[in-house]
Amino acid sequence: MIRLSARDGKTDMEPVAKVGVTVTFLRMERRPSDAAPALPPGTGVVRLDACTVAFYRYLYNTVGADYLWWLRRTMPDRELAGLLADPSVSIHVLYKGGEPAGFFELDARPWSSVNLSYFGLMPHAVGTGAGFAFLRQAVDAAWAHDPRAVTVNTCTADHPRALPTYLRAGFRPVREVRETWNVPLRLGMKIPAHLVA
Repeated sequence: MIRLSARDGKTDMEPVAKVGVTVTFLRMERRPSDAAPALPPGTGVVRLDACTVAFYRYLYNTVGADYLWWLRRTMPDRELAGLLADPSVSIHVLYKGGEPAGFFELDARPWSSVNLSYFGLMPHAVGTGAGFAFLRQAVDAAWAHDPRAVTVNTCTADHPRALPTYLRAGFRPVREVRETWNVPLRLGMKIPAHLVA
């Protein structure tokens, strides 16, 4: 059990799973000079003008289910709606054949870099050859803000090809941190045995 919050002097206790991950923080300080690879036929990226909380949760939960994306699952709807309404935060969806195949989120709030907060493919799109070209779409969209750098992080809970793909795209590791996450059991997430702390 762990204390998650204190309201009105009362402590809320909630059962959690302790998860151990290594987080790698990466940075790209120069815009790519090579031409972006083409997306596979029948795919395209759409920047959402106004992403609803429900659609965001669908994207986040579907893409992140196998990779222990849990933080936004615990974020209250009102707080998430405020984040999505911020003009410096943008959601971009990869569509294939008219249905979502992945998404990325850029955070360009007032600092000198743009953070690729989330990036991933839907399970049905993993292994189809879309990943690197889609990542390049994310990188180019981030550089369109003319930042000093573009940042991203990945961890040992992510797809095993995540880190190599970021390196191939031109990101360079800045540091690694060992973290222990307290993932609420109520989320019902599958936790791989090798991540149990």
